[in-house]
Amino acid sequence: MKLLEKVTLGKQTLQNAMAMAPMTRSRANGEGVVSDLTVLYYTQRASAGLLLTEAINISEQALGSPLTPGLYSQEQIDAWKKVTKSVHDNGCLIYAQLWHTGRVGHSVDRNGKLPVAPSAIGIKGQQHFTSKGMKDYETPRELRVAEIKQIVKDYGQAARNAIEAGFDGVELHAAFGYLPNQFLSESANLRTDEYGGSVENRNRFVLEVMQELVDAAGSDKVGIKLSPTVYYNNIENSEPVAQFTPLIEALNELPLAYIHLMNGLFPLDNYPQYPKNAVETFGNISKHLVIANGGFNKDSGEAELEKGIAKIISYGSLFLANPDLPKRFELGADFNAPDQYTMYGGGEHGYTDYPFLKD
Repeated sequence: MKLLEKVTLGKQTLQNAMAMAPMTRSRANGEGVVSDLTVLYYTQRASAGLLLTEAINISEQALGSPLTPGLYSQEQIDAWKKVTKSVHDNGCLIYAQLWHTGRVGHSVDRNGKLPVAPSAIGIKGQQHFTSKGMKDYETPRELRVAEIKQIVKDYGQAARNAIEAGFDGVELHAAFGYLPNQFLSESANLRTDEYGGSVENRNRFVLEVMQELVDAAGSDKVGIKLSPTVYYNNIENSEPVAQFTPLIEALNELPLAYIHLMNGLFPLDNYPQYPKNAVETFGNISKHLVIANGGFNKDSGEAELEKGIAKIISYGSLFLANPDLPKRFELGADFNAPDQYTMYGGGEHGYTDYPFLKD
């Protein structure tokens, strides 16, 4: 089974071709510090080839959701050191996914400060989970150019902090409608300066951040997650192939570890210009190792690897509910079902108490 075969990622070898996808769990404290429960959570799942952390805020400004972790204070860094050491002691690699939520947030959890974004365009038709319950999205404040340059530097500092914390590398969260994805989107980015207006300009922020991450973390230690055909959080493009092709071609020139491609998670009936298979369409352009994500199970993941485009499959809720997922794949065992009510926030229930297979 290809899923259980070793694979080379950068300069390191993974014990299998299965990654745990990033999943927000909202188990940090009010200062964005993870606990010993988080150490246990990741250690339990260290039979994966690669663990990708939940998205981690790169700065105080980056925060969008309550009880999400950070990587910008020494206390946060020190707490992550416990996670990475335990994961390494159990033979697994772990990358930190770096996060700036942009407009996907609310002032109620940001000390009264409005979220920031490429343009002052709020998300419509959705609500945001906050510490005060579900709230309508606010109109974000448009970022000034000098602020954008500072955010690029914030990403670099977060990458250096990640390496200090013992992470094997970092992944830029440029998917699912968060700040980098907002810059890439015609519906969220109406700027007319160097960061908007043309495909090249909309790609500029992501490429500047990726160069900063490579400079900070080093060659073969940086990945990026993209979702070219996911329109959640009001992210739309009239021609996603025209937008993302030159982006991936430019990423090919950087010494990256991988590109993490998310397939469309929602029906594309109203988006005939969107490719039906993002991994195939955009993975074929990439010169870097491709990680495929988006609703895969054992059989579909194996079939995806057989195609030869993707070398690793990342699993979300399956890994959340089945800490020993590779063993279950190997034995053809049944799966625990994820508890939707304990996805975000809480304690060990629905976090570290999912049962392992009995010996």
